Parts: sequence; C-alpha cells; structure tokens
Amino acid sequence: MADGSPHPGREPVGPAPAVRPFLVTAGRVAPTAPGRPVPVETQVVATAEGLAGLDGLSFEQHDIVAACRLPQSIAEIAARLRLHLNVVRILAEDLRAAGHLTVHIPVSGDVHDATVLRRVIDALRAIPDSRGVVRDTD
Repeated sequence: MADGSPHPGREPVGPAPAVRPFLVTAGRVAPTAPGRPVPVETQVVATAEGLAGLDGLSFEQHDIVAACRLPQSIAEIAARLRLHLNVVRILAEDLRAAGHLTVHIPVSGDVHDATVLRRVIDALRAIPDSRGVVRDTD
C-alpha cells in the first residue's frame, strides 16, 4: 500500500501470460492471406503511408512499422521487439494488406542458400540483450 501496490510484500506482475500472442493476433494462428507463412528471412520495410499512420496503429503494429524504417527481416523484428515469431508474421501480413509495409519474400532458390541463413543469424546475434550486451558473432 505504501509502495502503491494493492498487495504489500508481493512481487509486481511479471511477463504477460502465454496467451498474449493469441490476443495480439485476435486468435489467428496464421495470416488471413492464402498460402504458406512468410519465411523468417523475408524483408519488410515501412511505406510512407505506414509511417504517416503510426498513431492509428495498435501497440505491436506501431512498433513493427516503426522498426521497419529500414528493411528488417521477420526474424530480426521478432527478436528486437521480443514478440513471438508467428505473431510478427501475422501482423506483418496484416500491415502489408493495409499498405503500411512492403514485404519482399526471397526467391525460393535463395531461401536454401546458407549465406542467407548466416546473415540472419549474424543480425540476430548483433541485437543487444536486455542488459545491452551484444552476443558473440563467432
């Protein structure tokens, strides 16, 4: 009570429960567009309309569009924003359909190229953790 908490001596609420991704995607586990989910190395970039409409987007959508001022892969966005990979896939597809993002799916032959995977791994390792420490890229 003195610390502003309704239950003195108890820890504040921790991370959101596991059901949160379900809520963020309105219960969807796959994008509404037909076809398979976009690969994790798919590059997305914000459109001018997306950046202009940031204030009208939900929290996660806003963060995704704002993070995509420069091209980012789906995997990089998920890691940077600490969102579930499938949530980012679904929201990125929604944002693409609304004109807020441009999605660049790699050519299918490139998907199996080990250098593409290595670049994605290196980029993910270069993202600082919660303490600001960058992981070793070797």
